[in-house]
Amino acid sequence: MVRDPARRRCFGPEIWFAGVAMHLAMLAAFLYAPQDVSGEAQRIFYFHVPSAWVAFLAFFVTVIASIAVLAKRSMWWDSLAVSSAEIGTLFCTMALVSGSIWGKAAWNVWWVWDARLTTTFIVWLIYASYAVLRMNTPSAERSARFAAVYAIVGFASVPLTFLAIRLWRTQHPPAVVMGGDGGGLEPKMLQALLFCVGAFTVLFVAFLRGRFRLEQLRRATQ
Repeated sequence: MVRDPARRRCFGPEIWFAGVAMHLAMLAAFLYAPQDVSGEAQRIFYFHVPSAWVAFLAFFVTVIASIAVLAKRSMWWDSLAVSSAEIGTLFCTMALVSGSIWGKAAWNVWWVWDARLTTTFIVWLIYASYAVLRMNTPSAERSARFAAVYAIVGFASVPLTFLAIRLWRTQHPPAVVMGGDGGGLEPKMLQALLFCVGAFTVLFVAFLRGRFRLEQLRRATQ
């Protein structure tokens, strides 16, 4: 079997670190963290929250790269922007799906039009539309500029989503950090959560590097 050297260049040792980190995160979530009073379904929390964190981090990287696209007219930054936006959309999807599963277990419904859920869905729609915008703009330079402006304007939905449970009364559980009454976690739960957030962040970096390299190779062969 002949291996494609271009494909090999898309993946580095970081993917192995991410794999190890994710295995350890599963152990932390299922074995180290104590069971919550609400039952085993609460363990989805250790994957739901990190997925949302990585989505927001990815969209932040996208907006920074988009600003650089407009300032420097550099397609290198555009490659970073599109790569991070795609990964952010993936993790935002994971956050919505895992949250829906957790909601079914906790509230006996798959979805409610709660402020946090609704704003998260709006974020997902904005960045899914970002991909559609790029596909329907034929010129690479125009696509980069239009997408950069769109990403910068659309990013306003991200802090709004983050603050939703602090600004409005919602069914969503209170924030773990600075969540007010009802917020906070038992120490082992918090430690497990922070480890999972770290593992998902390592996974994001591995995905981003691989997707960025793939985008650079794609543009080089056009």
